[in-house]
Amino acid sequence: MQARSSEGHRKRLRERFNQSGLTAFLDYEMVELLLTLGTPRSDCKPQAKEAIKRFKTLRGVLEAPPEELLKIKGIGPTHIFVIKFMQEIAREFLREQVLDKPYCRSSREVFDYLYHSMRDLKKEVFKVMFLDSQNRVVEIEDLFEGTLNASAIYPREIIQGAVKHNAAALIFVHNHPAGNPQPSDNDKQITQDLVFAGNIMQIKVLDHIIIGENRYFSFADAGLIEEYNSDFSSLKEGRIR
Repeated sequence: MQARSSEGHRKRLRERFNQSGLTAFLDYEMVELLLTLGTPRSDCKPQAKEAIKRFKTLRGVLEAPPEELLKIKGIGPTHIFVIKFMQEIAREFLREQVLDKPYCRSSREVFDYLYHSMRDLKKEVFKVMFLDSQNRVVEIEDLFEGTLNASAIYPREIIQGAVKHNAAALIFVHNHPAGNPQPSDNDKQITQDLVFAGNIMQIKVLDHIIIGENRYFSFADAGLIEEYNSDFSSLKEGRIR
């Protein structure tokens, strides 16, 4: 009787999804739907509720380490595979969606694309977006990880990547795990160094975006990219001693 009831519940979840997508689904119901892909004949509601209790949100469950998920009774290797597989599919979909898409100098567009994959990272990750002469994104790479400072970012590696991808412009993105996206003195120094390096190699730096908790800071929007370009021009012309 219990098995028949569980089967009816799973069927109702699938029908709701087919009719209206994930609209009005609770987080635990989305997790439950995922878990049923791993064990189609099992009642996964208790495990789903426990997962949300431990990891707070759907995103928390997707980002949770496998060893932590396995501590929940009823979640096994097959469920872990389904969760991580779906997570990677979503990331690849977003990546392909942004590649070859014109970038209209919109910091918001970059933030919207990268926020969900970066906001829960425990370490700082420095990404480089390589763009062609039409400002289309041709590749995105993670180049540096850990506590970022001027000595940890190597402009040479970034320029090498730009040459490899035949990039005409660059956008830098990194996260602040603490949540406050305001740039540190190190962030400003790194950005100025990279703008200078780009000028030397005739590669435009369009922006450096710092992602925090549901907000971001754009060096371009704040006028700092323009300021650093001006500083380079003055230095080149010998007006800065």
